Amino acid sequence: MPRPTIDDYAVYFDRYISQVSEDDLEQAIKNQSQILPGFLHSISEEKSLHSYAESKWTLREVLQHLIDAERIFNYRALCIARKETVSLPGFDENTYAANSNGNARTWQSLLNEFMHVRTSTEDLYSSFTEEMLWQKGVSNNNVVTPLSLGFITVGHCYHHKKVIEERYL
Repeated sequence: MPRPTIDDYAVYFDRYISQVSEDDLEQAIKNQSQILPGFLHSISEEKSLHSYAESKWTLREVLQHLIDAERIFNYRALCIARKETVSLPGFDENTYAANSNGNARTWQSLLNEFMHVRTSTEDLYSSFTEEMLWQKGVSNNNVVTPLSLGFITVGHCYHHKKVIEERYL
């Protein structure tokens, strides 16, 4: 299955999709699911409360953001695959982070939740037919397909992994 084209998502999301090297979405999700646990488990509970600058998210808030975003992207993909016709809402990641209570949780609890969400992502995308993956819908007033949302999900995680490596560790 080919990658989504620029006509299948808002240009803004190309910053995430371009970080995915695989052309096959299921393989991209599986490959990332093998990389991320070891990387995230290498971060200690103490380090997880670190932020690289004042007013920047802690690592716990970053991971909570990844969980929230993956759930939202999955919800959008599900709605569009089921031929929802209304425009799905956007979300303000900073408002979500400020209200996430991420810093009150343990790093381990966030890791566990992330892995559960990722398993759900794998199950969701493996349930879609090719027709469902290419179904066009509207999210935040932009055309998008479930296939694009899957690539966005993977690329979004790679984006934040890179930020963590460059600014937190």
